[in-house]
Amino acid sequence: MKIFEAAELLKHNKISPVEIWRYVQKNIDEKNSLNRAYITICNGEENALRVQRNRTESPLWGIPVAIKDNICTKNIRTTAASRMLENFVPTYNATVVDRLLAHGVVITGKTNMDEFGMGSEGKFSAYGQATNPINELFVPGGSSGGSGVSVKSNMAFGALGTDTGGSIRQPAAFCGVYGLKPSYSLVSRYGLIAFASSLDVIGPMAKSAKDCAILLDAIAGGDMHDATSSKRVKENYADNLSENIKGLRIGVPREYADYGTTAVKTAIKTAAENFRTLGCRVEECSLKSLKYAEGAYYVISSSEASSNLARY
Repeated sequence: MKIFEAAELLKHNKISPVEIWRYVQKNIDEKNSLNRAYITICNGEENALRVQRNRTESPLWGIPVAIKDNICTKNIRTTAASRMLENFVPTYNATVVDRLLAHGVVITGKTNMDEFGMGSEGKFSAYGQATNPINELFVPGGSSGGSGVSVKSNMAFGALGTDTGGSIRQPAAFCGVYGLKPSYSLVSRYGLIAFASSLDVIGPMAKSAKDCAILLDAIAGGDMHDATSSKRVKENYADNLSENIKGLRIGVPREYADYGTTAVKTAIKTAAENFRTLGCRVEECSLKSLKYAEGAYYVISSSEASSNLARY
């Protein structure tokens, strides 16, 4: 089930948060030793019982959600997949975690990742590499590989990942789930173990675009603890999904033709045709700075990482 489907059953008392947790727990017990989606697994049944006693009107009430292991969780070990933080137990929650808990989410555990968010394969974890849930001979992508694996393998209904240069989008693609990198400043970074502060973004991973929107609705918005977070009025992303996109203008940079594999280029062309079929205006445009993007990313991310991680 997707989050919005489970939410309907929960709303009408056709299933309980504890029953949903037990389904997830069964999958964790059967699969985690093989694909190592989680570094730390929470006592979900206890959490589910507590949530069951405190009903909210949120579509996330009773929904099991996994948290990437570089996002601080009070009284739950947070390692960033590093031996240096093997015994680190935060005394506070990241803002995104507090917001999910306020909606009645059941936290399943902390997901595997490339150490400190540095990697694109999910291989560079001190606790063993995660494996692709579709084919264990392949990588799940990184650095939010464990989050992608947990959703695809039904070990969570949704998950939070972080994206610095593709670390939500790539594992979502590799694992066959949906992932969204929100615009910088839309989601608070307070409580995130930083890799590159001016690039890091926390975002949702789930089984549908609607599920991602529901999660984004819960975590987005300004935060007094994060001066870089946006103070603008938050939209209702789940409701906006029903809007007609006919007439929407979509630009496709001609420079994309110089990058990516044949399969990627074909996927872009297919997406453009699908948008045309839905009534969008798809137009070629130019993004001349694209050729500098990768070089700029490595200069910025490496210098910020060396500063942020010097404490370790």
